[in-house]
Amino acid sequence: MLELAQVQIRDRSDTCESNNGFCPDWIADNFDRYVDPFFQHALLTVLAVAIGFAISFTLALVAYRRRWLINPITQVTGILYTIPSIAAFFLLLPITGRGNDTALIALVAYVLLIIFRNVLTGLDNVPDDTKDAGRGMGLTDRQLLWRVEIPLALPEIMAGLRIAVTTTVGLATLAFFAGAGGLGEQIFADITFKSNVVVAGGLAVLLAVVLDALILLVQRAITPWTRAVAAQ
Repeated sequence: MLELAQVQIRDRSDTCESNNGFCPDWIADNFDRYVDPFFQHALLTVLAVAIGFAISFTLALVAYRRRWLINPITQVTGILYTIPSIAAFFLLLPITGRGNDTALIALVAYVLLIIFRNVLTGLDNVPDDTKDAGRGMGLTDRQLLWRVEIPLALPEIMAGLRIAVTTTVGLATLAFFAGAGGLGEQIFADITFKSNVVVAGGLAVLLAVVLDALILLVQRAITPWTRAVAAQ
Protein backbone atom coordinates (compact mmCIF):
# COMPACT_ATOMS: atom_id res chain seq x y z
CA MET A 1 0.00 0.00 0.00
CA LEU A 2 2.83 2.37 0.95
CA GLU A 3 4.67 1.56 -2.27
CA LEU A 4 1.54 2.37 -4.28
CA ALA A 5 1.23 5.74 -2.56
CA GLN A 6 4.90 6.49 -3.26
CA VAL A 7 4.49 5.62 -6.93
CA GLN A 8 1.46 7.88 -7.18
CA ILE A 9 3.34 10.76 -5.56
CA ARG A 10 6.33 10.33 -7.86
CA ASP A 11 4.03 10.29 -10.88
CA ARG A 12 2.77 13.81 -10.17
CA SER A 13 4.91 16.05 -12.26
CA ASP A 14 2.55 18.74 -13.46
CA THR A 15 0.91 21.55 -11.51
CA CYS A 16 -2.47 19.89 -11.07
CA GLU A 17 -1.05 16.71 -9.57
CA SER A 18 1.52 18.47 -7.41
CA ASN A 19 -1.33 20.50 -5.91
CA ASN A 20 -3.41 17.38 -5.26
CA GLY A 21 -6.17 18.67 -7.49
CA PHE A 22 -8.70 17.03 -9.79
CA CYS A 23 -6.65 15.96 -12.81
CA PRO A 24 -8.56 14.50 -15.79
CA ASP A 25 -5.34 13.63 -17.63
CA TRP A 26 -3.99 11.70 -14.65
CA ILE A 27 -7.32 9.88 -14.29
CA ALA A 28 -7.29 8.86 -17.96
CA ASP A 29 -3.71 7.58 -17.72
CA ASN A 30 -4.22 5.69 -14.46
CA PHE A 31 -7.82 4.46 -14.67
CA ASP A 32 -6.73 0.88 -15.34
CA ARG A 33 -5.39 0.58 -11.78
CA TYR A 34 -8.98 0.77 -10.49
CA VAL A 35 -10.43 -2.01 -12.67
CA ASP A 36 -9.35 -5.02 -10.59
CA PRO A 37 -10.22 -3.37 -7.23
CA PHE A 38 -13.66 -2.49 -8.65
CA PHE A 39 -14.41 -6.10 -9.54
CA GLN A 40 -13.00 -7.28 -6.19
CA HIS A 41 -15.36 -4.85 -4.48
CA ALA A 42 -18.33 -6.00 -6.56
CA LEU A 43 -17.60 -9.70 -5.94
CA LEU A 44 -17.21 -9.14 -2.21
CA THR A 45 -20.49 -7.22 -2.06
CA VAL A 46 -22.50 -9.74 -4.08
CA LEU A 47 -21.16 -12.74 -2.15
CA ALA A 48 -21.79 -11.13 1.24
CA VAL A 49 -25.35 -10.13 0.35
CA ALA A 50 -26.14 -13.51 -1.22
CA ILE A 51 -24.90 -15.46 1.80
CA GLY A 52 -26.55 -13.04 4.22
CA PHE A 53 -29.83 -13.22 2.33
CA ALA A 54 -29.87 -17.02 2.37
CA ILE A 55 -29.24 -17.11 6.13
CA SER A 56 -31.60 -14.33 7.16
CA PHE A 57 -34.40 -15.44 4.80
CA THR A 58 -34.27 -18.93 6.30
CA LEU A 59 -34.24 -17.54 9.84
CA ALA A 60 -37.21 -15.30 9.02
CA LEU A 61 -39.27 -18.20 7.66
CA VAL A 62 -38.57 -20.26 10.77
CA ALA A 63 -39.35 -17.34 13.10
CA TYR A 64 -42.54 -16.59 11.18
CA ARG A 65 -43.91 -19.99 12.18
CA ARG A 66 -42.31 -20.03 15.64
CA ARG A 67 -42.90 -16.51 16.89
CA TRP A 68 -40.94 -17.00 20.10
CA LEU A 69 -37.74 -17.00 18.00
CA ILE A 70 -38.24 -13.45 16.73
CA ASN A 71 -36.86 -11.64 19.78
CA PRO A 72 -33.74 -13.84 20.23
CA ILE A 73 -32.84 -13.66 16.55
CA THR A 74 -33.47 -9.91 16.44
CA GLN A 75 -31.30 -9.36 19.51
CA VAL A 76 -28.40 -11.45 18.19
CA THR A 77 -28.44 -9.92 14.71
CA GLY A 78 -28.91 -6.49 16.28
CA ILE A 79 -25.77 -6.94 18.39
CA LEU A 80 -23.81 -8.02 15.30
CA TYR A 81 -25.11 -4.97 13.41
CA THR A 82 -23.95 -2.54 16.11
CA ILE A 83 -20.33 -3.77 16.17
CA PRO A 84 -18.15 -1.17 14.39
CA SER A 85 -17.00 -2.61 11.07
CA ILE A 86 -13.28 -1.98 11.57
CA ALA A 87 -13.48 -3.54 15.03
CA ALA A 88 -15.21 -6.59 13.55
CA PHE A 89 -12.42 -7.04 11.00
CA PHE A 90 -9.70 -6.84 13.63
CA LEU A 91 -11.55 -9.14 16.03
CA LEU A 92 -11.80 -11.79 13.32
CA LEU A 93 -8.21 -11.51 12.07
CA PRO A 94 -6.68 -13.78 14.75
CA ILE A 95 -9.32 -16.42 14.01
CA THR A 96 -9.77 -16.39 10.24
CA GLY A 97 -6.62 -14.54 9.12
CA ARG A 98 -6.27 -11.87 6.45
CA GLY A 99 -8.29 -12.24 3.27
CA ASN A 100 -11.78 -12.55 1.85
CA ASP A 101 -13.04 -14.96 4.51
CA THR A 102 -12.64 -12.41 7.29
CA ALA A 103 -14.22 -9.67 5.23
CA LEU A 104 -17.15 -11.86 4.17
CA ILE A 105 -17.94 -13.00 7.72
CA ALA A 106 -18.08 -9.41 8.94
CA LEU A 107 -20.09 -8.13 5.97
CA VAL A 108 -22.59 -11.00 6.17
CA ALA A 109 -23.17 -10.18 9.84
CA TYR A 110 -24.30 -6.67 8.90
CA VAL A 111 -26.78 -7.98 6.32
CA LEU A 112 -28.67 -10.32 8.63
CA LEU A 113 -30.72 -7.84 10.66
CA ILE A 114 -31.79 -5.76 7.65
CA ILE A 115 -33.15 -8.64 5.60
CA PHE A 116 -34.54 -10.58 8.58
CA ARG A 117 -36.70 -7.63 9.61
CA ASN A 118 -37.91 -6.90 6.09
CA VAL A 119 -38.87 -10.50 5.37
CA LEU A 120 -40.86 -10.70 8.60
CA THR A 121 -42.49 -7.32 7.94
CA GLY A 122 -43.51 -8.41 4.45
CA LEU A 123 -45.00 -11.68 5.67
CA ASP A 124 -46.81 -10.02 8.56
CA ASN A 125 -48.33 -7.44 6.21
CA VAL A 126 -50.07 -10.04 4.04
CA PRO A 127 -53.82 -9.41 4.58
CA ASP A 128 -55.64 -11.99 6.69
CA ASP A 129 -58.47 -12.08 4.13
CA THR A 130 -56.00 -13.22 1.49
CA LYS A 131 -54.70 -15.98 3.74
CA ASP A 132 -58.26 -17.09 4.54
CA ALA A 133 -59.07 -17.20 0.84
CA GLY A 134 -56.04 -19.41 0.23
CA ARG A 135 -57.05 -21.77 3.00
CA GLY A 136 -60.59 -21.82 1.61
CA MET A 137 -59.13 -23.02 -1.71
CA GLY A 138 -57.59 -25.97 0.10
CA LEU A 139 -53.99 -24.77 0.30
CA THR A 140 -51.81 -26.29 3.00
CA ASP A 141 -49.73 -24.02 5.24
CA ARG A 142 -46.63 -24.68 3.12
CA GLN A 143 -48.50 -24.01 -0.13
CA LEU A 144 -49.99 -20.86 1.37
CA LEU A 145 -46.53 -19.64 2.36
CA TRP A 146 -44.86 -20.17 -1.02
CA ARG A 147 -47.80 -19.40 -3.33
CA VAL A 148 -49.46 -16.54 -1.48
CA GLU A 149 -47.55 -15.05 1.44
CA ILE A 150 -44.02 -14.88 0.03
CA PRO A 151 -45.13 -13.49 -3.37
CA LEU A 152 -47.16 -10.76 -1.64
CA ALA A 153 -44.24 -10.02 0.70
CA LEU A 154 -41.78 -9.56 -2.18
CA PRO A 155 -41.92 -5.72 -2.26
CA GLU A 156 -40.76 -5.51 1.38
CA ILE A 157 -38.23 -8.32 0.88
CA MET A 158 -36.72 -6.63 -2.16
CA ALA A 159 -36.66 -3.29 -0.36
CA GLY A 160 -34.61 -4.90 2.40
CA LEU A 161 -32.31 -6.42 -0.21
CA ARG A 162 -31.73 -3.01 -1.78
CA ILE A 163 -30.85 -1.49 1.58
CA ALA A 164 -28.51 -4.39 2.34
CA VAL A 165 -26.71 -4.04 -0.98
CA THR A 166 -26.07 -0.30 -0.74
CA THR A 167 -25.00 -0.67 2.90
CA THR A 168 -22.60 -3.49 2.03
CA VAL A 169 -21.01 -1.52 -0.82
CA GLY A 170 -20.15 1.20 1.67
CA LEU A 171 -18.88 -1.17 4.37
CA ALA A 172 -16.82 -3.11 1.83
CA THR A 173 -14.62 -0.05 1.33
CA LEU A 174 -13.18 -0.88 4.77
CA ALA A 175 -12.58 -4.53 3.90
CA PHE A 176 -8.97 -3.77 2.94
CA PHE A 177 -8.25 -3.69 6.69
CA ALA A 178 -8.95 -7.43 6.56
CA GLY A 179 -6.72 -7.87 3.52
CA ALA A 180 -9.61 -8.24 1.07
CA GLY A 181 -8.64 -5.38 -1.24
CA GLY A 182 -11.37 -3.52 -3.08
CA LEU A 183 -11.84 0.16 -3.77
CA GLY A 184 -11.18 1.10 -0.15
CA GLU A 185 -7.54 0.10 -0.57
CA GLN A 186 -7.24 2.50 -3.49
CA ILE A 187 -8.88 5.33 -1.56
CA PHE A 188 -6.66 5.01 1.49
CA ALA A 189 -3.51 4.38 -0.55
CA ASP A 190 -3.42 8.11 -1.35
CA ILE A 191 -6.33 9.74 0.44
CA THR A 192 -4.85 13.25 0.09
CA PHE A 193 -4.96 13.15 -3.72
CA LYS A 194 -8.37 14.37 -4.88
CA SER A 195 -8.29 12.62 -8.24
CA ASN A 196 -7.60 9.27 -6.62
CA VAL A 197 -10.36 9.69 -4.03
CA VAL A 198 -12.88 10.93 -6.61
CA VAL A 199 -12.29 8.01 -8.97
CA ALA A 200 -12.24 5.26 -6.33
CA GLY A 201 -15.12 6.77 -4.36
CA GLY A 202 -17.08 7.47 -7.54
CA LEU A 203 -16.73 3.86 -8.65
CA ALA A 204 -18.05 2.69 -5.26
CA VAL A 205 -21.08 4.97 -5.65
CA LEU A 206 -21.56 3.75 -9.23
CA LEU A 207 -21.47 0.14 -8.05
CA ALA A 208 -24.14 0.84 -5.43
CA VAL A 209 -26.36 2.59 -7.99
CA VAL A 210 -25.99 -0.18 -10.58
CA LEU A 211 -26.71 -2.99 -8.13
CA ASP A 212 -29.69 -1.09 -6.70
CA ALA A 213 -31.06 -0.53 -10.22
CA LEU A 214 -30.65 -4.21 -11.09
CA ILE A 215 -32.54 -5.29 -7.98
CA LEU A 216 -35.28 -2.78 -8.74
CA LEU A 217 -35.62 -4.16 -12.27
CA VAL A 218 -35.85 -7.71 -10.91
CA GLN A 219 -38.46 -6.57 -8.41
CA ARG A 220 -40.60 -5.03 -11.12
CA ALA A 221 -40.29 -8.16 -13.23
CA ILE A 222 -41.40 -10.54 -10.46
CA THR A 223 -44.12 -8.29 -8.99
CA PRO A 224 -46.12 -7.14 -12.03
CA TRP A 225 -49.25 -6.65 -9.93
CA THR A 226 -47.65 -3.72 -8.10
CA ARG A 227 -47.41 -1.80 -11.38
CA ALA A 228 -51.05 -2.56 -12.12
CA VAL A 229 -52.11 -1.23 -8.71
CA ALA A 230 -50.00 1.91 -9.14
CA ALA A 231 -51.53 2.56 -12.56
CA GLN A 232 -55.08 2.58 -11.19
